Amino acid sequence: MEQLKINNIRKSFGGIVALDGVDFSVKRKSITGLVGPNGSGKTTLFNSITGFIPVDEGSIKFNDIDITNLSPDKIANHGIIRSFQIPKPFSKMTVLENVLLSARDQLGENILPLLFRKKEVIKQETENHERAKEILELLDLSHLTNEYSAGLSGGQKKLLELARILMADPDIILLDEPIAGVNPTLANKIFEKIIDMRDKYDKTFLIVEHNIDIVRDYCEYIGVMNRGKIIADGDPSKVFEDEKVLNIYLGLED
Repeated sequence: MEQLKINNIRKSFGGIVALDGVDFSVKRKSITGLVGPNGSGKTTLFNSITGFIPVDEGSIKFNDIDITNLSPDKIANHGIIRSFQIPKPFSKMTVLENVLLSARDQLGENILPLLFRKKEVIKQETENHERAKEILELLDLSHLTNEYSAGLSGGQKKLLELARILMADPDIILLDEPIAGVNPTLANKIFEKIIDMRDKYDKTFLIVEHNIDIVRDYCEYIGVMNRGKIIADGDPSKVFEDEKVLNIYLGLED
């Protein structure tokens, strides 16, 4: 079942066409990859889906609800959360505190529940701690629970960002180059953890990534962008045999 449907999206910046009639969809509980050369429109599409850039034409529907040009906070409330290429955890907070901060609808953030619903607040905080610890265990970060995030490696910060996103409990997670700058061993580990997250928590993933080998190995469905358009999509083994796709990556396009 298609969870995210993008129909004829167009976006221009002055005379530059960034998105030129993009049609694309993401199936529920899938791991879908979005690839293409630099400047092909991938990040603009991500920003349009998540409300950071308004589109000029077309529609974006999520769970059959039109979310076109809603603000980022409203889109997040519908269950869509994204990462950015450079993770920015709160450096003076511990790993656990960073994850707990992402929990939604925390009663303890308001004064009245603290005064009149104390038992509910305590119960929710206990449940959030248990969930956060479960997520950190899943992502092999439990040994860093009480470490300050400033001391984490680049790869560990990327895993922490995954943990923070998962704690917010979205329906679909958009990841912008989650393995950029990490070594091949950790890159594979991150994608293995993405599969674990999908399977354990029934999440959907849409991932922008330049590492074609990783995308081919871990994504079930691929979309290839070039010059603001989706030029090929489908099963990775077929997409990467498409002549148009080969020409782009071999530098043979007109």
